[in-house]
Amino acid sequence: MKPRSDLAVAEPTGTSTAAPPPPAGGEPVVPALKPVEFARWIWRQLCSMRTALVLLFLLAVAAIPGSLIPQERVDPSAVFAFRHDHPGLTPLFDRVGMFNVYSSPWFSAVYLLLMISLLGCIIPRLQHYARAWRARPPRAPRNLSRLSAYETWATDRPAAEVAAAAAGLLRSRRHRVDAYASGADQVVAAEKGYLREAGNLLFHCAVVAVLVGFAVTSLFGFKASVAVVSGQGFSDTPTQFDDFTPGGWYNIDNLPPFTFKVTDFHVAYKRTGGDVGMPLYFNAGLAVRSHPGATPYRYLLRVNHPLQVDGVAVYLVGHGYAPVVTVRDGHGNVAFSGPVVFLPQDGTFTSYGVVKAPDAKPDQLGFEGYFFPTGALTPTGQPFSAFPGPDNPILTLVGYHGNLGLDSGAPQSVYVLDKTHLKRIPGTGSSARPLALRIGQTVKLADGMGSIRFDGLKPWVKLQVNKQPGKLIPLVGVLAALVGLLGSLFIRPRRTWVRVRESEGRTLVEVAALDRVGGGDPESHVRALSGALREKEQA
Repeated sequence: MKPRSDLAVAEPTGTSTAAPPPPAGGEPVVPALKPVEFARWIWRQLCSMRTALVLLFLLAVAAIPGSLIPQERVDPSAVFAFRHDHPGLTPLFDRVGMFNVYSSPWFSAVYLLLMISLLGCIIPRLQHYARAWRARPPRAPRNLSRLSAYETWATDRPAAEVAAAAAGLLRSRRHRVDAYASGADQVVAAEKGYLREAGNLLFHCAVVAVLVGFAVTSLFGFKASVAVVSGQGFSDTPTQFDDFTPGGWYNIDNLPPFTFKVTDFHVAYKRTGGDVGMPLYFNAGLAVRSHPGATPYRYLLRVNHPLQVDGVAVYLVGHGYAPVVTVRDGHGNVAFSGPVVFLPQDGTFTSYGVVKAPDAKPDQLGFEGYFFPTGALTPTGQPFSAFPGPDNPILTLVGYHGNLGLDSGAPQSVYVLDKTHLKRIPGTGSSARPLALRIGQTVKLADGMGSIRFDGLKPWVKLQVNKQPGKLIPLVGVLAALVGLLGSLFIRPRRTWVRVRESEGRTLVEVAALDRVGGGDPESHVRALSGALREKEQA
């Protein structure tokens, strides 16, 4: 008679081994992970290949704004134009680092997590691959006929001779071969395609190399830009740059002390056809001194042909126009005279700029406006530039007087006019048309505040100066990644077995193959191997 299962079993007093009652619903209680266990779980999730692929995708998506939105380190003038055209978006973009995407905290976080994830994926796989590389081909399955690629035939040749021929043939086809006896059978096990996993690992290591290369370049190098008017000089010091962004570990004292002067600038535009206004070429002549006191040498700076001095590269990335103006104050004294860089706003080089005369008396004078290389008017009377070449230069300005704010000590962009303490000069701007000047014209300002003269025009060049130590590392990494990717795609691991046995006075030969990845053709491989062995019998 079986005992009833619902009766309690008596236990000695003071001890109880009964399990705790299940919660309502009968669901088992899952114990919470301890801190160490939770940390291990997080690490396993981070080091999974799925997480690495997600982070790689996120890095690609995070890089998109850097190619769509102008960046401070690449083109500060374009950033200035964007700020001017989109005042509503600018505060938000500044807050989230859209003008410095590649050095923003969120981009750096994805970057570092991807590197950690890739290293966590690679290191264990290297250990597994090292063991697999030393391993011998696996033993033959008991029943080869169950494999999809299989052939068998009988021959009069001795079994040992057929096995030796099969081993030699497979070795000649770059298989790793292991011949052994299994009872009365002679077995040849062969395998190829070990480099497929090597290609996979090479690809992942190359991605890490690319990330490390970019990190080295960013930490130990610098990027800067400067606009230099033709006829003026430049020295490689931080104060000479329009913007200067050193790497986190770069020592500014290590800047090479080279100097150069932009002696001339040449540009040609297409004047006929469908691409009118497209630049055919532009280049700048430089007189370079590698260090103070050195003999200057000539260098023709062209697009994609940078000047190289002591590991620093100077690239020609753009150009524009600098109207030469002379401003006289109310006392008739020259308050400002010289070229002023105007920033291009479109493909026809309609350019925006600011003229400041802080030495003017009794009030400081400021002007902002546009320069049109080939000035023309729309049917409504709005000025525009019909061509990027200086065929009909026109300078339009709106004048202001008051305090420019330069004496406060706060830094101020040369491309921005602070109008906080300025008043518009009567007769310019507002309902009145701005001042319009051609080369050689002088316009007197209202209320005896002085005059402004458009003296001429000079070109200026936009130069990008940078130092990129280790820049070959990303290049080599990309090439290695391509090699590894091709290897992992086109190398197909394959296992082949040849079993030979004596049967009823003849030798029975079985050949079978198995691909470890899909998309191969093991049947053709088996037919070719069988055919080669039969040819050896007839030879």
